[in-house]
Order: sequence, then C-alpha cells, then structure tokens
Amino acid sequence: QVRLVESGGGLVQAGGSLRLSCAASGNIFSISAMGWYRQVPGKQRELVATISSGGSANYADPVKGRFTISRDNAKNTVYLQMNSLKPEDTAVYCCNAGLVRDGVGYLPGSSWGQGTQVTVSS
Repeated sequence: QVRLVESGGGLVQAGGSLRLSCAASGNIFSISAMGWYRQVPGKQRELVATISSGGSANYADPVKGRFTISRDNAKNTVYLQMNSLKPEDTAVYCCNAGLVRDGVGYLPGSSWGQGTQVTVSS
C-alpha cells in the first residue's frame, strides 16, 4: 500500500496559479501510474489528470491547456501545476496511485491522500 500526502492548496483569485504536490511513501511509486482527482460536495469525484510510470500524461477536457501533471521519481512526488484557474476549479484535490491499462485508461488504486482544498475566487 502507498501512503499519499497532498499539499499546496489554498485560496487564489481567478486567473491565478497553484502547484499541488503529492508525496508518496513506498517502493512502488516509480512503477505506479498516478492520478489527480477533484471533488466538490454533492458531486461525483472527477479525474483531472493522470501520468503513467513512463511519464505519459492525460487530462480531462476542462483542464486541458491549463493544468500540467508531472512526476519526480527520485522524490516519490507527483505535481499538478494549475494555471489560469477558474472558480469552477474550486474543489478538494486528491492524488491516487493506480495503473494505466491499454484500451481502458487509468484504473485507480486503493490508496488515497487526505486531499488539499483549492478555492478560486471570482
């Protein structure tokens, strides 16, 4: 099992930027795909971005061109750079360790962080 700890959330004005970090414990980080999700109360958790163990990234349509996911295997950390933030990006952001399967896409694992709150004011 991987332990995940997110950080970097906060309050920012629309158009601003934040960088989220997710620090992972455990030896499997380098071979795991990683995903960032977000959730708003009363709504279903939404997959925002994923990155494979080899560094291939995918993004949900609402964040394409604004968010960038990256990873540093030496530091067991995955990042989410969020630019041009909008009020609709407000959510709790969580990271997940999973895997990518051809033809299926990202499959989440059972390990989740506690989340970090991102609030974008208009």
